[in-house]
Amino acid sequence: MGPEIHYQFVVGRAAELQREAADQRRVREAASARKASQRSGERRQRGAFGKLRTS
Repeated sequence: MGPEIHYQFVVGRAAELQREAADQRRVREAASARKASQRSGERRQRGAFGKLRTS
């Protein structure tokens, strides 16, 4: 494999890996946001039950 072809291969592979990393990062951020919104709902429910119980 000539040096220019090898260089193009490496550049293409690096770009592909960067796209995959960005996709995985986006998936992790979405999962984290979904978990955070679920947790905030659970806190609100617990707070409401605590108020009802002590009233």
